[in-house]
This record gives sequence, C-alpha cells and structure tokens, in this order.
Amino acid sequence: MGAEHSLDRRSFIVAASALAIAPLSLARSGAQPAPGDRGKRILKSLKFGMIKEGQSVRDRFEVAREAGFDGVEMDSPSDLDLETILRAKEATGIQIPGVVDSAHWSQPLSDPSQEVRRAGRVALESAIHDCKALGGTTVLLVPAVVNAEVSPADAWRRSMRELEQIAPTASEAKIGIAFENVWNNFLLSPSAAARYVDEANRFTPPGAAPVFSWYFDIGNIWRYGWPQHWIRELVGRISKLDVKGYSRAKADKEGKWAGFGVEIDEGELPWDQVNRALDEIGYRGWASAEVGGGNLARLKDISDRMDRVFAR
Repeated sequence: MGAEHSLDRRSFIVAASALAIAPLSLARSGAQPAPGDRGKRILKSLKFGMIKEGQSVRDRFEVAREAGFDGVEMDSPSDLDLETILRAKEATGIQIPGVVDSAHWSQPLSDPSQEVRRAGRVALESAIHDCKALGGTTVLLVPAVVNAEVSPADAWRRSMRELEQIAPTASEAKIGIAFENVWNNFLLSPSAAARYVDEANRFTPPGAAPVFSWYFDIGNIWRYGWPQHWIRELVGRISKLDVKGYSRAKADKEGKWAGFGVEIDEGELPWDQVNRALDEIGYRGWASAEVGGGNLARLKDISDRMDRVFAR
C-alpha cells in the first residue's frame, strides 16, 4: 500500500491544503464571518432580485433582514445607484458580501470574438469597482462557456488571457473573483476546477493575497456529481456558497431543469455529507440562496430552510 493511502481523510485534507499552488486566504475571500457575527458558522444571504416586496432598495433590504438574512448580493453592472444602495445598507444593517457579474453570459471571457471578450472584461472591471464601493469581497463570475463553437481548450486559453489582464485591478482593489460552477460545460470535475483556480492565481501580483477562488454552488453540482467530493478537493479555494434544492429523481422523470422544482431542504441532496465536508475544511462564511423569491413570507420560508439544512 502506497504512503498516500496511510493518510486518514482529515490528514489528507490538511496535506492538500498545504500543497495547493495558491491556497486562498479565507479572511480575504469572505469565508470569515464579519466581526459582529463571530458566533455564526454560516451567514445567510440572498440575491437582490429574489426580494419581491418593497418599493425602494431600503424597503427590500428591510424585508431581507426581517426574513432572517444577514446580507444581500447585488448584480453589477446594473442601473441601481451605488449611493442609494449604500444608504440602504447603513440604515438596515444588511451586509453586501459581494456582487454577481451581470455580463458573464452575454459577454463571456471565452467568446471567439475579441471584442466580446473585451466587453466582458470591461464589465468585470466595473463589477470589481462596484463591489469595492459597496464593501463586498468577491465578484461571482462564470469564467467561460463551452459549446459547439468553443472547445474546452479554447475556453480555458481565452478566459485565462482575460483573467491575466484583470488580476492587477482586482488585487489593487482587494476584491476577489470567485468562479461559480454552472451548467456551462466547463470544469466538470473538482480536480479541473482546482487546477483552474491555481493557474489563474499565478497572475496575482507578487506578495498579494490570491485573487481567484471558487463560489461553490451545492445544488448545481448534485445534477452530475457529489458536492462533498468537490468541497474536499477544493479545500483552500472555496470563498462562498450558493444554495438551492435539486432532485435527481425529479430530473430523471421530467427533465434536468425540472430537478430545480424542489425546495432547499427537499430532494435527495446529501446535506449531512455536505455539512461534514464543510466542517472538515473549516468553512465558516457566506451561503447565498439562489432560488425563486417572493414576499416576506416566502423569504422567511427560504431562510428557515437554510437554517435546517446547515443545522444537520
């Protein structure tokens, strides 16, 4: 039996973290609770577009706070005024852990067109500056899309060139860029995801904290993998979590998109194993709901479901 087999699971995770090319600084990435929330293992956020009650940004933040959320993630670039968001944040106590790049589907960094890629990079730069202004720590980015016209190798090569150009801007702003796993046919294994983060972090300026991390979507992975395996293999690289429900059984009967037709604590997703893996890598930080939203009652229900799955 080889020496690697003599390591138990926890020892392996510690060793893997130490050997990572550019392990993520958790304090930098947002994976540490804010000073006033040290007792919380998980801080709950949701996407701004999920809040369907309230006229103003402040009204909607108040609804989110009453529903039990600690933070709200914004889209960027967007038409919302930054000063309006900041006033709402100060008045309500809601935190803004980060922003979601709103251009990564329409202007992917893997597009065959140099102009489209450039537009995507400019939008990402804008998101970085907005995130900094709002007091966030990460920009969620879908880094590339593979399709009939774009091969995995092309997606990797093109997106890396754009990330190399954006890294100094993100590092100077002290804003991380967190890659999310979605059904974009790219980085379909945890080992590929880890390698991509590590290669991108080679562009981090010398002496600076790593720029790039992983925004791990638990529900998205359950369609074709086991989230606990991804969590352990991405040790040292996960900065935030996205949370939704997914049912393989429903997808098998009604189609893969129908699998999302369950609530966060429904379906077969192995939350016990997810929590065990998160504990093993020492994750403490943000988890953001990404499901159909609604009024205060609906958001309270989502918040309660998040409490239940993370309490297991």
